[in-house]
Amino acid sequence: MHDNRVLIEQRIGRVLRERIRPAVYRSSVPARVEVWHAPGEPVPSSVGMAATYTPCQVGDLWGRPWGTSWFRITASVPDEWAQRTVEALIDLGFDGTRPGFQCEGLVYRPDGSPVKGIGPMSTWVRIGAPAVGGEQVELYVEAAANPVILGSFEPTELGDPATAGAAPLYRIGRVEIAVFDEQVWELVHDIEVLDQLMRELSTESGRRWEILRALGRAMDAVDPRDVSGTAKAARAELSDVLAAPAHASAHRISAVGHAHIDSAWLWPLRETVRKVARTASNMTALMDEHPEFVFAMSQAQQLAWLKEHHPPVYARVREKIETGQFVPVGGMWVEADTNMPGGEAMARQFVHGKRFFLDEFGIETDEVWLPDSFGYSAALPQLVLLSGSTYFLTQKISWNQQNTFPHHTFRWEGIDGSRVFTHFPPADTYCSEISGAELAHAARNFAEKGDARRSMVPFGWGDGGGGPTREMLARAARLADLDGSPTVTVEAPAEFFRKACEEYPNAPVWVGELYLEFHRGTYTSQAETKRGNRRSEHLLREAELWAATAAVRHGHPYPHDELDRIWKTVLLNQFHDILPGSSIAWVHQQAERDHAAVADELAGLTSSAQRVLAGEGGEPVAFNAAPHARDGVPAGGAALASISDTPPVTVTARDGGFVLTNGLLETVVDSRGLVTSLFDRVAGREVVAPGAAANLLQLHPDLPNTWDAWNVDEFYRNTVTDLVDADEVAVHADDRRHVAVRVVRSFSSSTVTQTVTLRADTRRLEIDTEVDWHEVEAFLKLAFPLDVHTDRSAAETQFGHVYRPTHHNTSWDAAKFEICAHRWVHLGEPGYGVALVNDATYGHDVTRSARDGGGTTTTLRASLLRAPRFPDPDTDHGRHAFRHALVVGATIGDAVREGYSINLPMRVTAGSRAVPPLVTVDNPAVVVESVKLAEDRSGDVVVRLYEATGARATARVTASFPVSRLVSTDLLEREWARSTEYEPTESGATVHFRPFQIVTLRCHRTV
Repeated sequence: MHDNRVLIEQRIGRVLRERIRPAVYRSSVPARVEVWHAPGEPVPSSVGMAATYTPCQVGDLWGRPWGTSWFRITASVPDEWAQRTVEALIDLGFDGTRPGFQCEGLVYRPDGSPVKGIGPMSTWVRIGAPAVGGEQVELYVEAAANPVILGSFEPTELGDPATAGAAPLYRIGRVEIAVFDEQVWELVHDIEVLDQLMRELSTESGRRWEILRALGRAMDAVDPRDVSGTAKAARAELSDVLAAPAHASAHRISAVGHAHIDSAWLWPLRETVRKVARTASNMTALMDEHPEFVFAMSQAQQLAWLKEHHPPVYARVREKIETGQFVPVGGMWVEADTNMPGGEAMARQFVHGKRFFLDEFGIETDEVWLPDSFGYSAALPQLVLLSGSTYFLTQKISWNQQNTFPHHTFRWEGIDGSRVFTHFPPADTYCSEISGAELAHAARNFAEKGDARRSMVPFGWGDGGGGPTREMLARAARLADLDGSPTVTVEAPAEFFRKACEEYPNAPVWVGELYLEFHRGTYTSQAETKRGNRRSEHLLREAELWAATAAVRHGHPYPHDELDRIWKTVLLNQFHDILPGSSIAWVHQQAERDHAAVADELAGLTSSAQRVLAGEGGEPVAFNAAPHARDGVPAGGAALASISDTPPVTVTARDGGFVLTNGLLETVVDSRGLVTSLFDRVAGREVVAPGAAANLLQLHPDLPNTWDAWNVDEFYRNTVTDLVDADEVAVHADDRRHVAVRVVRSFSSSTVTQTVTLRADTRRLEIDTEVDWHEVEAFLKLAFPLDVHTDRSAAETQFGHVYRPTHHNTSWDAAKFEICAHRWVHLGEPGYGVALVNDATYGHDVTRSARDGGGTTTTLRASLLRAPRFPDPDTDHGRHAFRHALVVGATIGDAVREGYSINLPMRVTAGSRAVPPLVTVDNPAVVVESVKLAEDRSGDVVVRLYEATGARATARVTASFPVSRLVSTDLLEREWARSTEYEPTESGATVHFRPFQIVTLRCHRTV
């Protein structure tokens, strides 16, 4: 019996592959092909279609890397094909694998209307159903010669047009019109679905043998010489097994059409615009033929691209949104990285994303859709709820290297205690083909068996692969209610979540971040992209603050349009393959240009507002955009600059190095440029661990097993070179206010110049590091071994901080060997703490080591630079600048204050008057994150605040302008069921905060 089973299975595979599939198109005739190669970047369809075409033929080469070729395809339908379904078959040179990662095309009719996209898994274009015979066929194909980059992970020059070369990449394949045999096509899917199901069932299962025998009978019924004529008989042999209903206890799958499209990755932004158009064209065409089909599309930016660049496609999308088939989801501007964007930027992802869906379609998106981001911040649950959303979907945690995540349906609790209903599809893919193997895996893998039995499967080819196909829908229809399989219902995400919530009201709770045990190198790769993001976020804070202040105080026009556009640029570049540094060189070059343009424009907006605020005159007026007062300047305000009388900073030479003292700290920089002592005179204790040295640059080899730009593997730590040789150690600056020591090092092909600075009246040691970096597959760290005993670190995240262990008690602890932080990391023992603040660093690690005689050293390191070679072979080569400060005797509150301070330097403008803050808060634990004018252009002032220390707090919030009404809102500045109305008085309003609570206040102005 076993041998017979194997023979039947082998027979099924061969007959399906060699006889039945080829018979789907039983008659064909070649089409005439002509081509025009666009000379540069892509052109509008009107230009491409009007170009002068030259003849070409199957087998011809085409397509320089990143080039565009337009093909004109013409043919006549034979008269004898009347009343038959006729399709064009267009193969641009597809390799049959990895749709979305090679050449692609968008088909147009002669009138310029787009038809559908074509790719390896969707080469057909419907001509007539039925054809009348004799009609003339004319189609245009905009073909993109996108290079194949994903594969061996070897360095490639194809990611940069300047180095990609001009040799053609593709060869024209089949270009024909053919008769589509629907009966044979249906037989293909009958066999395929049953064969896939049968192979997933146990050999002891009677159902498996029932299906196998039916398939055997179907093979007998098929005449290989006349598949078309015998297809109906073969299908009859399978009808009974296909009609057998699923068991009542079968796992239930909600299949959601989807095409995950990375907004940039192994292709530039401009190519994503075209990928979106191809996919959306495919989906609307498929919806015409399949009214049951539902497709979910995330990322408001991608729909905005359609609106701007492809209005006809956008109009079709709008039609299908109105019918409920095309479903916007996600509620964010892009599927952003969630580790590195700052708090306000993460809030604006929701503000701009949800507002687009509301303004364009009148839709309040309810599902936050982030299947592919590289870990999920513990601040997200609160932001999801504050955006007016209810559900969260992810998938990426299935990539964990060490630990299997224990849930698929659960409630996720964030740092403030907010909980959001979350689903993690057990199929372990967001690009399902609706295959038997995927569905069986989903049912077997589902962690909540016994408590729930419902999961989601997003299906469709992503990244320009074309989305769901008619073949996938054919499988879904057969699997809707089939014995031995999970049931499959094609439906919208909202339907899945509604049913899942009803089924599982007491879902388990996961507390804290969803840390991805993979792709940890993304906290560091492409340092300039990261610096540009950090700088942009803080420049936006300044521009909004001073523009709002100038508008309220002096009627200065508020730049609504400019800020809206700039925010969307910054948010786009937070996409989860841009900000993490995991894209080709072209993408990061564009991001750096974007960030530079943003910086220039925001500097102009800020300067314009500050000139209005400072007034005429030549006195220096200092503007403080930070949320804490400093140097005699109020938070969010300006004052006439003055120099306070503080004890001077002194420097003395010692053993080839220097001792820096300001009365609060005494710092020893030795002859190697290392900090061997940092004595806190206030606390009377040493901060640097005994026998160790801080400000230590360490170089590791860095060749991860896979995914070079994405990953660092823990074994990188096994080899380290301490960079202790100095070319120069000298006093660089010395006055009463500060002393700076310059340290220059050279190693391998790179140089580092550091400036170690101690300023008057601070317990902060500043370190500026400039690196001219030309290493390959190396990892540069900046180390601070500290005499602090602690089993956990605190790292800033959006609107708060997270604690992580500094030990490896469990596999979950050990997996977090590289961590993400925003502006600061804090290490504290009872009564004493130290913080490391930064202006552009995200990756960090914290380790502990035993000391002779007892005790431990806790070493905090900042990750500065990497040098992976894939997908950008020259990652980070060039000059970089980093600023860090070690803050001693620091509380969490001190870390918050210093983190803002280092990222928001004071600005001085000539003028004549001080500027009182628009809003003040009397509790330093409550931070003003943003001050702006309302998005609806009413002139109301919107203030976003949060509790920053992780404790309950009460604050008096006072506005310095007339307020007729003060009310809390959601992130979109709307009043909602959770709004609180406050009674505004001259002394302000009292606002109560939970730990890490975010509060958005709308101050209705009396105008």
